[in-house]
Amino acid sequence: MKTDDVAAECHTVMVPNSPYLNENRIARINAGRYEGEEIRGALHVTGPDDRVLEMGAGLGVVGAICAKNQKPQKVVSFEANPALLPHINALYEMNALQDRITVRNAVVLSEPDCPETVAFHVQNSYLGSSLLLKADRKTTQIDVPTAAFEDIRQELSPTVLLCDIEGGELAFLEHADLSGIRAVVMEFHPEAYGIAGMRKCKDILRSAGFVKEDDLSSRTVWTCTRAV
Repeated sequence: MKTDDVAAECHTVMVPNSPYLNENRIARINAGRYEGEEIRGALHVTGPDDRVLEMGAGLGVVGAICAKNQKPQKVVSFEANPALLPHINALYEMNALQDRITVRNAVVLSEPDCPETVAFHVQNSYLGSSLLLKADRKTTQIDVPTAAFEDIRQELSPTVLLCDIEGGELAFLEHADLSGIRAVVMEFHPEAYGIAGMRKCKDILRSAGFVKEDDLSSRTVWTCTRAV
C-alpha cells in the first residue's frame, strides 16, 4: 500500500482515495464528523459476540470502523449503488478486513413477496441517492437486485442493525421482524416521509422493545437497545 493511496483516516480505519471524496469530505472523515453519530452508536452497541447487518454502506466507513475496532463475529453490508462497491471493497482490503466484513449490491426489503429488482435513483452526490424519486434533484434511474430481510435473518442471525437507507427505513420497519436484534442504530429521513413518518418509525422501534440511548441519539439518528 502506498501512502498516497490513503485519503483519510478515522478510528484507525484508513480510507482510500476515490472519486467520491473531496476536500470537505476528507476533512470531515479525519475529524470524525462524517457519519459521526452513526459511528459512535455502532461502537457503543457492538461487541465481539455480535453479528452486524449494515443497510446502506455508503463509502463503507461506518461498517469498517465497527468491524475493525469492535471485532464482531461478522458484518454483512448492503449497498444499492453498484458504483460504490469497488471503493468499499478497496477500503476493506486496505484495512485487512475482508475476513470480517463483506458488502453486497442489493436493496434489503422486508415486505413479503418482494420483487427481484427495484428502481434506485442515483444522484451525482452519492449521499442523496435513494429508492425515492426526488422531483427537485437530477437523478439516473437504475435497477438494483433485492435481498429479502427474512432470508438474511436466517443466514446471518443479526444481533445489531445499522441502517442509513435515505428514507427507506419506514417501509422497512413496517414489515420487518426484528426478533434476535438487540441493538439498532438508525438514521431517519423526515424529508422523505414527513414528521409523522419519523414518529411512526420511532413508535415501531419502541413497540418492539427498543429504548433510545439519550446520550448517543439525536432527533434524526437513534441508537437504541432492547429493554431488559
